[in-house]
Amino acid sequence: MSNFVLFDDPVIRPALLPFTFTRPVADMRVGILTIAEKWARRLDTTPSFLTQPYLAHKYPQQTTTDNLYVNGALCPTDALIDRLKTLSTGESLLAPNGLLLAIRTDLAVDDAALLTELPQHTETFDAPIPTIRHLWSLIAANGDQIISDFSLITASRQSQPITDPFTRCYAPENVFIEEGAKIRAAILNAEDGPIYIGKNVHISEGSVLIGPCSFGEGTMVHYNSKMRKNTSAGPYCKIGGEIGNSILYANSGKGHEGYLGDSVVGEWCNLGASSNTSNLKNDYSTVKLYSYAHKGLVDTGRMFCGLFMGDFTKAGIGTMFNTGTVVGVNVNLFGSGLPPKHIPSFSWGGAIDGFMTYRLEKAIQVATEAFKRRNRAFDEQEESILREIFNIERMGPSNSPFTLFDPL
Repeated sequence: MSNFVLFDDPVIRPALLPFTFTRPVADMRVGILTIAEKWARRLDTTPSFLTQPYLAHKYPQQTTTDNLYVNGALCPTDALIDRLKTLSTGESLLAPNGLLLAIRTDLAVDDAALLTELPQHTETFDAPIPTIRHLWSLIAANGDQIISDFSLITASRQSQPITDPFTRCYAPENVFIEEGAKIRAAILNAEDGPIYIGKNVHISEGSVLIGPCSFGEGTMVHYNSKMRKNTSAGPYCKIGGEIGNSILYANSGKGHEGYLGDSVVGEWCNLGASSNTSNLKNDYSTVKLYSYAHKGLVDTGRMFCGLFMGDFTKAGIGTMFNTGTVVGVNVNLFGSGLPPKHIPSFSWGGAIDGFMTYRLEKAIQVATEAFKRRNRAFDEQEESILREIFNIERMGPSNSPFTLFDPL
């Protein structure tokens, strides 16, 4: 196949903020794998990215004289892959609604907005494709993507056995355990969907896991945890309490009691003990969610919708999140009361005392320490991304529903 590039659709990317502040669209995790990892496994190749300039050093684009650009919001299907393999140079695929799905070209493009301006012959591809167009698309698709990724990862492979005599497993044929995983006195129920337990995962005593669910490499599930269906976490997360229909990206922690439902938590985040999310309104109406693309609330059409938290954000003990809350990158949130439904990046404070701008140098120091705790180096590349996000969110006009004060 041609050189393979996953591009950030210029309309979809803003709708997926705050997660796309720190990554390309295709590096978002839904199911067991990121979108890019799904494509890499299916095509047996390593894709590169056409993304924002400030992310390009971490996610560079590789080009040749034969490039296949594919929309990074698309989760691959067999039908789409088969069609891409027959795509000719100068030909593009559009969805019935006009969304650009893919284009093959002999040109190198440095701005995704220019892809539609290339000379091309267009064809419509009308087979269904799972597409992550909105924040709530992640939780809507997570269960089906766990099932799809499970089949992809485990095909023609043998699971490690469950050796613990005190662990009870229902539908063991739907459970896959990687090497180094440790399970102690847990209940695994895979009757309604698969359970994937990654390499060196630790499932502690008294935990209940209901499939479909997945736990990435090195993740710790603390004792007496309740993991409901359609949940995926990791790699290298520490989780506990009750979690349902939610995604936790790598290196994040929710290690204590408290409920997280219909939510997405980015990388390097932490939810303090007894933190809780509301995912259902008292009047059972559909949830409205802050949209960076619309700079205001939009109706998700969903009755269940919880918390969407950007990378590097921390919430203190007992934090209560309202139904449909969007929190930006590198927020330090604490105190009692229900905070606003949208908290911009680099905010410091809480519902009662209000918010200040999180001092950038302090935020970088905390991020550096978080990396050190996982034996990782917070390098200039990571720092430059955070500085750019700070400039985007804090130096321009604020769309905040509250007043910002002097920096801490």
